[in-house]
Amino acid sequence: MSSIAIITDSDASLPPELAQKYNIHQVPILIHFGTETFKSDIEIDDAALFERVDRENKLPTTSAPSPGEFEEAYRKALDGGADAVVCFCVSSEVSAVYNTAVMAREMLPDKNITVVDSKALSMAQGYMALEAAQAAREGASLDEVLSRAMDIRKRTHIFGALSTLRYLALSGRVGHIAAGMANLLEVKPILSLREGKLDLLEKVRTKKKAWARTIQLIDEACEGKEIEKLCMLHVDARSGAEEFHKQLCSTLRCPAEVHYADLGPGLSVHTGAGIVGATIVVAR
Repeated sequence: MSSIAIITDSDASLPPELAQKYNIHQVPILIHFGTETFKSDIEIDDAALFERVDRENKLPTTSAPSPGEFEEAYRKALDGGADAVVCFCVSSEVSAVYNTAVMAREMLPDKNITVVDSKALSMAQGYMALEAAQAAREGASLDEVLSRAMDIRKRTHIFGALSTLRYLALSGRVGHIAAGMANLLEVKPILSLREGKLDLLEKVRTKKKAWARTIQLIDEACEGKEIEKLCMLHVDARSGAEEFHKQLCSTLRCPAEVHYADLGPGLSVHTGAGIVGATIVVAR
């Protein structure tokens, strides 16, 4: 029986306990504050990132890991006994990670390495990696591993409500005056995964209404089917995610098992602190 190792990047937002359980290595996205560089989720987390952002009133930049970092991850998996490697990358619509992972694969032309553009991010990407790891553990072939991961991707949805537009103003994507007015009016934008990136879906006034609308959108995405998998997402807002989970489960039937995941610095720098949301996998 062949052994297939699963690799992804830290934009998959995989909770450490799940990554460890399924032996999934997450190559870290890089965070840059001026000349200082930090590895996402290893040298900096969401709390530390926004503590510095709030102190300096300036957002950092992000970049993809180098091809060498992916090559090292591939080699480590292969040297550890894997016959093949599958690497799930954050959507090429939002990052150059896929390109660098492909470059790393070309450094090892005689090895069985498959690089997948997930066309997703956060736990939509993470659930692909988890399903692939589970399939590999069950002895599935490479084609079956990839097929199961893509099936999960088709059934996955992400919704999240921003708590403030301040960080989007810092990024330049929203004017400071517009952001100030929106915050004054308690406008809470709702984001969703569309065409491989987090995109503005709706603008709703007040957190209460935004959360209610997010739950309604999750219900609509289910199309009458049950939620098979559920992960609550947040950026330095665990208590808010727990509260949102309670509201979600008081309205919809939720699975007994739920995970909580920090979005992670590679993504949270684009949404800001305080966002709360959910990733769901809809049952077939």
